[in-house]
Amino acid sequence: MINILVTLNSNYIPPLKVMLNSLFQNNIEEKFSIYIMYSNISDQDLHELDQFVKRHNQSLYPIYVDPKLFEDAPVFRHYTSEMYYRLASHQFLPDDLDRILYLDPDIVVINPIKDFYYSDFENCLFIASEHTHSTKVANLFNKLRLKTPNAKGYFNTGVLLMNLERIRKEVKLEDIYAFINENRLKLVLPDQDVLNALYWDKIKPVDCYRYNYDARYYEIIKLLPNAKHGMEWIKENTVFIHYCGKDKPWQKNYKGELGAFYKKYEIL
Repeated sequence: MINILVTLNSNYIPPLKVMLNSLFQNNIEEKFSIYIMYSNISDQDLHELDQFVKRHNQSLYPIYVDPKLFEDAPVFRHYTSEMYYRLASHQFLPDDLDRILYLDPDIVVINPIKDFYYSDFENCLFIASEHTHSTKVANLFNKLRLKTPNAKGYFNTGVLLMNLERIRKEVKLEDIYAFINENRLKLVLPDQDVLNALYWDKIKPVDCYRYNYDARYYEIIKLLPNAKHGMEWIKENTVFIHYCGKDKPWQKNYKGELGAFYKKYEIL
C-alpha cells in the first residue's frame, strides 16, 4: 500500500483530481491510500472526491483540521494556511503508517513512483529536491535569512517523502510555532522556510529533474543550444512535474509547453 498526503482548500479540488488521475493511470498495479487534510471543503465536494477515488478502486481518507491550528501563521500571495498542515500531519495520520508521500495538488505524475516511494531514508526525516536552477543564486541569501550556514541546499516541499516513524519523535509543533513567531517578517515561502530552517540537516536530497521538475525551468532550457532534459528525456525519466508559481496549467492564459501533460490527464 502506498500512502499519499495532500493538503488543500476547495479551490484546488479540480487540479487534485487531475493529479490523482495521473497518479492512478501511471501506477495501475499499485493500491493507494489518499489522505487529504483540509479545513474548508464542503461535504458535497468530499463526497464527489470520494466517488472519484473509488471509481479508480482506491481509498480516500479525509482529515478535518481546525483552522485555528495555524491561524496566526503568515500567508500571502497565492499561499494558504493549508500549506502548513504537512508540517503537522504526523499528529493526524494513523499511528501505523511508517511513511507517506506528500504531493502538492499542482503536480502531475507521469511515471511509476514505487522506486521513489520505497527509497531508503538513511536516517533522515524527509526526502526532497532542490530546484537547483532557481536556488543557486538564492542559496547564500537563504542561509543568512534562515541562519543555516551549513545547509546542503534549499528544498522544495511540493514533493516530500516523509519518514513518519522518526518525524513523530523529532518534529514538535511548539518548535514550529516558535520559529514562525520569531521569524514571521523574514518568511518568503513560509512552510518551506520552516522545513529548511528547522530540519535542513535531516533532509535527504534527490534529483529535482526526476522527482520535482519545475515546469518553469523547461521554458528556459528549451531556448538553450544542446539543452539537457528535453521533452523526450522528461517523458522517460521524470516522475513528478510541478507547476510552481502563480501561473497554472488550468488557467486559460497558461502558455507553458509542459502544460500538455496536465491537459492530457484532465481530459482522461
